[in-house]
Amino acid sequence: MNLKCGIVGLPNVGKSTLFNALSNAGAESANFPFCTIDPNVGLVPVPDERLKKLELLVDPKQTIPATIEFVDIAGLVKGASEGKGKGNAFLSHIREVDLIVHVVRCFDDDDIIHVEGSVDPERDIRIIEDELILKDLESVEKRYDNLKKQSKSGDKKIAAQLETVEKLINHLQDGQTARTFDTDRDSEEAFKDLFLLSAKPVLYACNVSESDVNDGNAYVDAVTSIADEFGDEVVMFCAKIEAEIAELDEEEKQMFLEEMGLKKSGLDRLIQAAYQNLGLITYFTAGPKEVRAWTIREGTRAPQAAGVIHTDFEKGFIRAETISFNDYETLGSEKAARDAGKMRQEGKEYVVKDGDVMLFRFNV
Repeated sequence: MNLKCGIVGLPNVGKSTLFNALSNAGAESANFPFCTIDPNVGLVPVPDERLKKLELLVDPKQTIPATIEFVDIAGLVKGASEGKGKGNAFLSHIREVDLIVHVVRCFDDDDIIHVEGSVDPERDIRIIEDELILKDLESVEKRYDNLKKQSKSGDKKIAAQLETVEKLINHLQDGQTARTFDTDRDSEEAFKDLFLLSAKPVLYACNVSESDVNDGNAYVDAVTSIADEFGDEVVMFCAKIEAEIAELDEEEKQMFLEEMGLKKSGLDRLIQAAYQNLGLITYFTAGPKEVRAWTIREGTRAPQAAGVIHTDFEKGFIRAETISFNDYETLGSEKAARDAGKMRQEGKEYVVKDGDVMLFRFNV
């Protein structure tokens, strides 16, 4: 679906180390600001135990997971909205993503430079937020000037948009993100057309030390307190541990996690949280040639879900033969599910559920 998660944060908080572990794309990581000048992009598989179970049951020739795109955006600094530290380029990269993964340093280490001189998650988060707000304010003020000129025509729609933008300017000037701006039905269209940076959903990724990876620390508590204000999610990870895990095979990875007292790696939890935050769900197709996970938005109807595989499937859609994953796993095969009456015939109005195992019938 080509939805992007942008990894942002101050320099030296662990962004590129996180990205390297996510995608093994080899983004340069170094102990100084701006080592990542151009955004690195990685297509990352979404961990899903259901896919592994289907693979064991079906024994296909190949298994293909769902994926999500991560973009490693170079570190922002105070003044980025004015162009400092390559700020304008970095902010434009953020404009292109659907979800901001905000990496926050939550560990002490005198050997790793902090661009602000000390570890303070609340201050660090606010620096990034302020830069996004200031850039948004610049965009909104330009829109206001254009609407002001157009409003002379007496167009009521333009007048309504002008009123919305004026309120938004005041909101941003008060240091509030666009996410907290209240819109009604009439003003929502004008708001959406602005494509504001601070309106994007946020997932906080707390980079902690090895000793804090299980229980967190006061820094993580501070981030959680901020996230709770917006209903955002917080995921803890240790960049050092994740870098080590990324070099291991699956069996070694599980042993390593058990030794650390962890059920899942921080990366797996981060990927799944990002996937869910974007409102995405997974359905499966399962056959001897291929078991595959497909990504759709929650609320997608069967024909549109079929269209993710091929546009012809949507155009010629007849029906979807559907088995819930739980029924498929319990009964062990498509044939057994059909014999047990657990394969449903669903039509064009069916809203696909997370975990559905589907076979589409269509006219060519």
